[in-house]
Amino acid sequence: MNAQFKKGVLELCVLTKLLKKDQYGYELTEAISREMVIATGTLYLILKRLKDDECVETYLVESGEGPARKYYHLTEKGKEYCQKMRKEWTEFVAAVMRIMDEADQGGAEGEKLEGQER
Repeated sequence: MNAQFKKGVLELCVLTKLLKKDQYGYELTEAISREMVIATGTLYLILKRLKDDECVETYLVESGEGPARKYYHLTEKGKEYCQKMRKEWTEFVAAVMRIMDEADQGGAEGEKLEGQER
């Protein structure tokens, strides 16, 4: 998957996952990693920024398997931000699809353009 695509949408993926339920960092990483490859630690930078922007808040939960886990909870501001981001994403994807559809409908004209020098 294109790294630039992922970079632009990971924050939205995190926000969307947190809409469903509070999660700790590793849990979020595992859930998102099932769909796309991400480097360990990538989400923590996003989570820190979201916390600094007051879109998420954290709390600790004791774990029977080791140290306490830091859970992330979406605030009202975070929910509003997520809704805004989802709307913008939907509009962006629709615009890209329109552009791709136009190119597909170009048929022979599109092929001619590819063969021309630019």
